[in-house]
Amino acid sequence: MRLTLTEPKYFRDSVSIISELVNEARFRITPNAVELIAMDPANVAMVVFKLLSSAFAEYDLDEEESLGINLINLKQVLRRAKPTDIMTLELDNGKLNIQFKGNSIRTFSLPIIESEDKEQKVPELVFPVQIKTTSTILNEAIEDVDVVADSVAFVAEPGVFIIKAEGDLSKAKIEIKPSEDTKMTMDADETLKARYSIEYLKKMINGSKLSDEVNISFNKDYPLKLDYKVIDKLSLSFILAPRVEND
Repeated sequence: MRLTLTEPKYFRDSVSIISELVNEARFRITPNAVELIAMDPANVAMVVFKLLSSAFAEYDLDEEESLGINLINLKQVLRRAKPTDIMTLELDNGKLNIQFKGNSIRTFSLPIIESEDKEQKVPELVFPVQIKTTSTILNEAIEDVDVVADSVAFVAEPGVFIIKAEGDLSKAKIEIKPSEDTKMTMDADETLKARYSIEYLKKMINGSKLSDEVNISFNKDYPLKLDYKVIDKLSLSFILAPRVEND
């Protein structure tokens, strides 16, 4: 296996974001992509990542590989990548070699670990509401509600998407209406509302480092899905379980 990236930021930034939720994970190297599906230790959030073979300058793979990696260690190594470096990943005697080639050639070796080989499957979810907007709009809304509470309600009504939170004394409400930046499709007549953890959302919206746009999908008291995509390069999705309301 020999994989070469001329833009290491796509792998570096993705691993950095994923490592905020997952410590260890298993990468599957398939003919089409470097893939990862993982749950956080609390089983609240799932990460689904694909770095497409078309993102690589070289994608030499004899057979499908499965690599258990400590993401914290991998993140530390990938931080050493300079923007102009060419990055190569190779397997060698049970280790993953990561080479950065620029003004010098630097090579790091990480051990392949035995992670729990319970294959994660992405659940089949049906979403009557989908919002496509800029990453900035979602990030600012989450930052706004973060100052008043530790959970947030996503509310969809015909013609408006609302993000709101309520603390002991304070409230925050952000209304996002369809515009040039925001497209909304809703296949329901009733108001749809679900509550989610802001702590998890703050980690997930770092997907904005990869893509200027985000797809938001949810349903009433149902998991939330955030999708970040770079055409012909990668996709990074998060699925977040809803928080039960204590009314």
